[in-house]
This record gives sequence, C-alpha cells and structure tokens, in this order.
Amino acid sequence: MGVFMKKILLLTALSGSLLSGCYSTEINMSMGNMRLISSSANPQDVMDFATKACKGDFYQGASFLSKAGKEYRFKCVKPEENEILTPIPGTTIEPEKKADAK
Repeated sequence: MGVFMKKILLLTALSGSLLSGCYSTEINMSMGNMRLISSSANPQDVMDFATKACKGDFYQGASFLSKAGKEYRFKCVKPEENEILTPIPGTTIEPEKKADAK
C-alpha cells in the first residue's frame, strides 16, 4: 500500500503542476509597497496571488489599483494604515481565518 500511495501523491502533484502551468503569473516590479504583476490567469487567481505575495512581505493584504492589458498594479497595505483592501472588480478577498479564542 505504501508504493500505491506514493504513486497517487506523485500523480496528484504532477496534475496540479500541469494545471497551474497553463497560466503565467509573476511579479514584474516590487518597489516599497507597490507591486506590478503580469498574469494571464483569471482575475480571482491574480487577486489571490497578490494577496499572498503581500502577506508574505508582512502586509495585511493587497489592494487593487489598476489593470493595463495583462499587468495589474497593487498596493500592499499595513494593518495600521486603516485602509480598505480593494479587490479587482468582480473578485473577492478571502477573509482571514482567525483561531478560536477559548
């Protein structure tokens, strides 16, 4: 059963990478709290990518600024700035999952 499970995990990993390989998403510029992202993915995937990238840089999340062709401009927002995170029109920003305080 161990070999069988390894094959399933390998196939799952390969199929996931093949699906994600259909789109190209990358950060073209990162200066201060501004991010220029070039992507051919759907807008929700771009919004999720930008949010994850900003959170990885210790910000609260990404706020959409503009789009030109396949280039999206975002501003990474810090919690103390009290700014509203603006999603790409037609997309949503996932709310943060907070641990239960018990």
